Amino acid sequence: MARLADYFVLVAFGPHPRGSGEGQGQILQRFPEKDWEDNPFPQGIELFCQPSGWQLCPERNPPTFFVAVLTDINSERHYCACLTFWEPAEPTQEAVCTEDAPEREEEVDEGGPVRLSPAAPGPPGQLFAPKTLVLVSRLDHAEVFRNSLGLIYTIHVEGLNVGLENVIGNLLTCIIPLAGGSQRTISLGAGDRQVIQTPLADSLPISRCSVALLFRQLGITNVLSLFCAALTEHKVLFLSRSYQRLSDACRGLLALLFPLRYSFTYVPILPAQLLEVLSTPTPFIIGVNAAFQAETQELLDVIIADLDGGTVTVPECVHIPSLPEPLQSQTHSVLSMVLDPDLELADLAFPPPTTSTSSLKMQDKELRAVFLRLFAQLLQGYRWCLHMVRIHPEPVIRFHKAAFLGQRGLVEDDFLMKVLEGMAFAGFVSERGVPYRPTDLFDELVAHEVARMRADENHPQRVLRHVKELAEQLYKNENPYPAVAMHKVQRPGEASHLQRVPRPFPRLDEGMVQWIVDQATAKMQGAPPAVKAERRTTVPSGPPMTAILERSSGLHGNSARRLEVVRNCISYVFEGKMLEAKKLLPAVLRALKGRAARRCLAQELHLHVQQNRAVLDHQQFDFVVRMMNCCLQDCTSLDEHGIAAALLPLVTAFCRKLSPGVTQFAYSCVQEHVVWSTPQFWEAMFYGDVQTHIRALYLEPAEDRDPSQLGEAPAQDERSALDVASEQRRLWPTLSREKQQELVQKEESTVFSQAIHYANRMSYLLLPLDSSKSRLLRERAGLGDLESASNSLVTNSMAGSVAESYDTESGFEDAETCDVAGAVVRFINRFVDKVCTESGVTSDHLKGLHVMVPDIVQMHIETLEAVHRESKRLPPIQKPKLLRPRLLPGEECVLDGLRVYLLPDGREEGAGGSGGGPALLPAEGAIFLTTYRVIFTGMPADPLVGEQVVVRSFPVAALTKEKRISVQTPVDQLLQDGLQLRSCTFQLLKMAFDEEVGSDSAELFRKQLHKLRYPPDVRGTFAFALGSAHTPGRPARTTKDKGPSFRTLSRNLVKNAKKTIGRQYITRKKYNPPSWEHRGQPPPEDQEDEISVSEELEPSTLTPSSALKPSDRMTMNSLVERACCRDYQRLGLGTLSSSLSRAKSEPFRISPVNRMYAICRSYPGLLIVPQSVQDNALQRVSRCYRQNRFPVVCWRSGRSKAVLLRSGGLHSKGVVGLFKAQNAPSPAPALPLGQSQADSSSLEQEKYLQAVVSSMPRYADASGRNTLSGFSSAHMGSHVPSPRARVTTLSNPMAASASRRTAPRGKWGSVRASGRSGGLGADVGSRLAGRDMLSSPQANGAPPDPGFLRPHRAALYIIGDKAQLKGVRPDPLQQWELVPIEVFEARQVKASFKKLLKACVPGCPAAEPGPASFLRSLEDSEWLIQIHKLLQVSVLVVELLDSGSSVLVSLEDGWDITTQVVSLVQLLSDPFYRTLEGFRLLVEKEWLSFGHRFSHRGAHTLAGQSSGFTPVFLQFLDCVHQVHLQFPMEFEFSPFYLKFLGYHHASCRFQTFLLDSDYERIELGLLYEEKGERRGQQACRSVWEYVDRLSKRTPMFYNYMYAPEDTEVLRPYSNVSNLKVWDFYTEETLAEGPPYDWELAQGPPEPPEEERPDGGAPQSRRRVVWPCYDSRPRAQPDAISRLLEELQRLETELGRPPERWKDTWDRVKAAQRLEGRPDGRGIPSSLLVSSVPHHRRSLGVYLQEGPVGSTLSLSLDSDQSSSSTASGSRQAARRSTSTLYSQFQTAESENRSYEGTLYKKGAFMKPWKARWFVLDKTKHQLRYYDHRVDTECKGVIDLAEVEAVAPGTPTMGAPKTVDEKAFFDVKTTRRVYNFCAQDVPSAQQWVDQIQSCLSDA
Repeated sequence: MARLADYFVLVAFGPHPRGSGEGQGQILQRFPEKDWEDNPFPQGIELFCQPSGWQLCPERNPPTFFVAVLTDINSERHYCACLTFWEPAEPTQEAVCTEDAPEREEEVDEGGPVRLSPAAPGPPGQLFAPKTLVLVSRLDHAEVFRNSLGLIYTIHVEGLNVGLENVIGNLLTCIIPLAGGSQRTISLGAGDRQVIQTPLADSLPISRCSVALLFRQLGITNVLSLFCAALTEHKVLFLSRSYQRLSDACRGLLALLFPLRYSFTYVPILPAQLLEVLSTPTPFIIGVNAAFQAETQELLDVIIADLDGGTVTVPECVHIPSLPEPLQSQTHSVLSMVLDPDLELADLAFPPPTTSTSSLKMQDKELRAVFLRLFAQLLQGYRWCLHMVRIHPEPVIRFHKAAFLGQRGLVEDDFLMKVLEGMAFAGFVSERGVPYRPTDLFDELVAHEVARMRADENHPQRVLRHVKELAEQLYKNENPYPAVAMHKVQRPGEASHLQRVPRPFPRLDEGMVQWIVDQATAKMQGAPPAVKAERRTTVPSGPPMTAILERSSGLHGNSARRLEVVRNCISYVFEGKMLEAKKLLPAVLRALKGRAARRCLAQELHLHVQQNRAVLDHQQFDFVVRMMNCCLQDCTSLDEHGIAAALLPLVTAFCRKLSPGVTQFAYSCVQEHVVWSTPQFWEAMFYGDVQTHIRALYLEPAEDRDPSQLGEAPAQDERSALDVASEQRRLWPTLSREKQQELVQKEESTVFSQAIHYANRMSYLLLPLDSSKSRLLRERAGLGDLESASNSLVTNSMAGSVAESYDTESGFEDAETCDVAGAVVRFINRFVDKVCTESGVTSDHLKGLHVMVPDIVQMHIETLEAVHRESKRLPPIQKPKLLRPRLLPGEECVLDGLRVYLLPDGREEGAGGSGGGPALLPAEGAIFLTTYRVIFTGMPADPLVGEQVVVRSFPVAALTKEKRISVQTPVDQLLQDGLQLRSCTFQLLKMAFDEEVGSDSAELFRKQLHKLRYPPDVRGTFAFALGSAHTPGRPARTTKDKGPSFRTLSRNLVKNAKKTIGRQYITRKKYNPPSWEHRGQPPPEDQEDEISVSEELEPSTLTPSSALKPSDRMTMNSLVERACCRDYQRLGLGTLSSSLSRAKSEPFRISPVNRMYAICRSYPGLLIVPQSVQDNALQRVSRCYRQNRFPVVCWRSGRSKAVLLRSGGLHSKGVVGLFKAQNAPSPAPALPLGQSQADSSSLEQEKYLQAVVSSMPRYADASGRNTLSGFSSAHMGSHVPSPRARVTTLSNPMAASASRRTAPRGKWGSVRASGRSGGLGADVGSRLAGRDMLSSPQANGAPPDPGFLRPHRAALYIIGDKAQLKGVRPDPLQQWELVPIEVFEARQVKASFKKLLKACVPGCPAAEPGPASFLRSLEDSEWLIQIHKLLQVSVLVVELLDSGSSVLVSLEDGWDITTQVVSLVQLLSDPFYRTLEGFRLLVEKEWLSFGHRFSHRGAHTLAGQSSGFTPVFLQFLDCVHQVHLQFPMEFEFSPFYLKFLGYHHASCRFQTFLLDSDYERIELGLLYEEKGERRGQQACRSVWEYVDRLSKRTPMFYNYMYAPEDTEVLRPYSNVSNLKVWDFYTEETLAEGPPYDWELAQGPPEPPEEERPDGGAPQSRRRVVWPCYDSRPRAQPDAISRLLEELQRLETELGRPPERWKDTWDRVKAAQRLEGRPDGRGIPSSLLVSSVPHHRRSLGVYLQEGPVGSTLSLSLDSDQSSSSTASGSRQAARRSTSTLYSQFQTAESENRSYEGTLYKKGAFMKPWKARWFVLDKTKHQLRYYDHRVDTECKGVIDLAEVEAVAPGTPTMGAPKTVDEKAFFDVKTTRRVYNFCAQDVPSAQQWVDQIQSCLSDA
């Protein structure tokens, strides 16, 4: 029973104390005046009576009523019903509004109105002041309050003859029951009657119509989001102009939250003065008058619901999680059915006549029923997750959140997580978790109706029926008696508030009211208390929980088959069938992703534990641990599926004996999981175990069951812990005091013993096996974080005394272990504090625990030390040993092997795809990072493949892309960090790091890799690092005594040269590398005397003419030796001369104008220019071209004498004036020169081109002035029809088409042949564009029609970029013509290459495996299209040159596409470049000397990182490969040679392809180093030197089908259909990695037959060759290589020194040629021709097949008769290449009596050098060579001239480390030779050998 009203208060308007314009509320009277003992008077009622502030009004407003809610300090709610009416204001009150009286003190008569001293008279209009009647109650009966206050007001207004004191007295003494469904009629003694119904259940909220109104105002979606916001503890603010609406809305929202209670700030009506409350940090539900909307604008984290406007505004920073699906959508649809029943019928053709809509009150209950069902579905089965920690003296209950979320399948759900962590849910658990208490509707629903709700899910009508049933119950709860007797309460008349009331509300008699109250109180004390007995019952638990949505977990649906596999594997393990278990293990580890399989594993393992112990052998232990680790891998810290909980007893049960007395338990191998360091996990486990033991206390022994089966839901007939607790709570009052005490003690000791048990368990799992891993432990989540956030109650625990502070950093290992121990002790203590305090353990026991914990930990550490020691001795069984890769000499390991898995990357072969073969990948092994390469070595993970070694590597410098990936490891199926590394040598390493590799190691690997890939400077690349490292056996070169070293000299001088370069184009001196006589001192700046040229110059060196200045002479010497100069000489392009005496005879000369690199940095030092052009003119010409790359000659046709020139593109600004109309002034060139200079530049250029033209013999006369027509838009995309490629013929179009029509039809013939009948073609442009107006192009890419030849042609064609030559008009008087073509840019090459890489090495398996997807991605890359364009342009240029016109290629900057085209043209035109030596010369000349930017395009340094890798050179090699395929007999080198160069141009192993120009190479001292450095057996720095050395040993670079035609010009087909994908891009050899580092690629030699074990049948030599694994050419070499090998083997067996393979081959070939052709003409033998029948010998061969009986027939040697001098020189060149490999007779190699290395002192002023000496007794001579494999003899000492051999003395510059006695001199008649041997014995031996030779003679 409770009072209906506690206080009645009268509040009136009063002036503000500080005298501001507003007034304030003042309490005039309150009854009773004394506070009730059980309920003090709430403060601040005045504010809530007028929430918008106390103000006077100009008119009389009607009375208002609302209920405000105040919450006191005990969270009790007080309902303040306020009825406000207006009375005329007294003059004193009015004064308040007009005058500010800040300093005046008011005196207030007690309780009376305020008396103010008379002030200024008020305004003429009457003002009205508010007055409020307030009723304060703890019960929420708003209607009764409205009626009661209304009655009081009516009595006052109508002047009824009833005492107000009586009415108020009766009101304050009215007692009504709280709940239980009683009905009570009350009367206040004014002839009124009211009926109060109390609700049936106290716990269910009373909502009246508030929920229905809320939905009407805001709509379904908005209310749902408010509901979620309130549940997830967000701030909610309601706005409305009506206070009543605000109260209703807040009440409605609270009613929806049932069964959870809202426990934060709840203020349905907030007064204006308290608005700052809105910025509180805690959640709230508050209502505010809409007038204050502006003040709410700046609230950033408040959700604002505007009831009047029907909107809900959620700020950006607030995220409201929504209900989990499918509940969200189900709730939404049911709500719409309730609110809008017509929605279902809206589409019906014949709607029913009417639908009965529920009344508002009923609809309100239906809406609440929907939410009640929602909570029942959300919280279904919650009682199965309650842990009864204590039963007596009071129940202590904990909720196992993780288990609940895990079993509901809602771990990821944001909404439920937040709800369960919220305070409302904590209250729910403590209130509803109690097992023995009164129950209500929700308990019934969640226990018994869940199955029905699940069944009804898809039947909307059944759902609606259920909702209506629940609504009935809710309605009945609020209105238990439907036929209510009518209320009878008087009301005032209609407009009574407007009538002038004669008097204000009277002052009431306090005494009288107090007397009435006292009377009633006395009467109550006498009456017996009406206690209604609560019906308490055991709360039903309901069915065990199920997932909200049965998610089938896709791939891991736990089919019975999977569980079967798990069970079988475990039984195999325990039966010792290890091989069987090993086979099943991968499947088991995959299955363990599923929850059921993990449960199954735990249960199966339980069966193998006897008496809490299971001893296994090492292999079994290993299997069990691996499966456990896999189970725990996916456990989050919550352990939502109870897997960690189920495994916890097992990890302390399974163990293995390491040695007598030392046992290792499984827990030491499964510690690396986050779940173990999570306090919540341990608490849940602890409470679960305590519950089991407490339950066992009260169960009869028969009922007790094995606590180990905790994981499963108990069988139905068994009593759960809650049932037991409920029973105990029922009996508790009946027990005696002693019995009660005994039970409390028993429970307490149970909890205490469990706490000790858990301290042990935690120390097992938290202390690492190796205490040095403390760092790792610290990083593990939990331990470290918890240090700060301690919630320990016993803060000064004794643990602190054991370990020093957490971060002890002392240098001793003990401190380290202490550190771990301290952290663990603190972690355990904190846990113990928390659980023991919550479980009511006595403080004495708690102190005892704190003392024990450090001892437990310390003891455990000691046991672990022994285990750790012993476990280290165990051989690890699971991981294969790391295979060390073989390294090159000079290559060093930067990072040792990190264990990784190499995963398949989309190339099918390695993974055993459609090509068959074993699955070599995934492989497990390690990744090594060296200074040169990234190397993976390992073995296939599939045990059935066998023990093959898998190697995949690529040079670090070739790395193009590195990205992090997350991948599953193939064995354990764990998600691991991985890396994908892609290289431009077409290798891809896609790897997952093993779990033992920490993230920091992986990160270190990435950083180191990045550092090596992009060194800050080119000197950091491997080629330089390798060169600087001293190879063993070669004494270090010391340069201390002899002045500065060569390289520093060259560097300083270049620096000085740079300083002067600032002055524009002043020719100046440049450092000339000194010859070796002058090594000792820096050369003077201007030496006048001649310096003798070093005697060790190569024989081909030109002697410079004496006209050069001596200081330039040395530069000349160096430059002349460069490749290009030798080539210019071969081509007859001139000699080095600055005198003009020979100008008439030679059209071109070698100009040294650029020797200082002053005119053009990127050009070589010597250039070929027309004889007639002066050096100073070149300076001006160069300004018209990009990068100053002016046109220079690079090749001349031996037959037609046409020349090929190259240059950069024309400057974009100054497209040279000479091409424009003659009268137009020429535009200024790029340099800021004056107009006159600009003119002179253009004139110079015109003169220059004229000089080029006139230097060609045939064009010296003015005959060939007519120009090549039709080049206006030579668009290169012949494969794509493009609207831009319309060809416009520039000169006479009629003539062109006429000539075309009359031309004979036929296949594309050699231009030579057709050239006899005509001249060059008219419409090369349209041919290039692939659009012939009259005839269609041939399918193979040959031009459409040989009739495009016509007699007139220009002397010089300039091939330029179409974009540059826009608007250039041809001039009919000029002898040159522009050919504009469209070319691709370097960035397009880069983009295309990226796509090509992805096509060839995809990185992940294709969606549709098979060749189609590869071909599609290949086509997308457009790589072959670019190759097609290059070949097409090159063939065009070849034709033009062959027909006698010269060509200038002037594209882009002149160093990318220009270089590609020019090199291809020379290769196709000149057979010399198709030899090994010639190709080297071509690359050195066109690519290296002419400044292709290798470092920039290859992104070798940090600076180039952003520009990326652009493979211009690789594209050129691909073009060469395409030509090689079509003409296999024309090339001396094999396709492998091209691949080798393709690999090493990107590998940075050699210095050849580094840097961007000769200038940079000189600057770094690279260019002339060869002559100076001693080159013994050191690592090669030049790729050519390496090729030479290798070629002497093995024919790998040689093409056996080489049988050239001396004068052959090649014209390859260029159509895409004729091109093949280069196998360099696709092939790979996993057995040894890329085969291009020859030292590494040597497999182990096969043992010869006789070494095989005897006894059995002779083993065959056959072997299986696997695709993608073995190198096929090595496994099965071609016949010729095989025969050569066989010869060598036989020679070795016979004891003869083996002959060089080249000599043998040349001899055989010569003999064969003589046999085949008695006349001995240079045509290759029939044998070799027949070996390649399907390849083209040349285009001529195919002409016989021409259509329409073509009359063209070409013999293979059609041009034998052309200029005899040229062919003579060609044959000479050919002969020299055949003898390139060996220049001494084979007999010499057999006459080596004694040989070895000696240091020899050079001639006067020369250094000591190590040479290879050979003492030849037969020839009686001492020969010396550069190194052991050298073929050229560097010098001979005739023994006949030797006079004496005597001991010598060391001289200056001799090797430092050698003993003095190792020196000896050989004196001849001419000079004394000084020698030095490696050591004294060898010196003695040499002296003896020479002496014996002399004596023999």
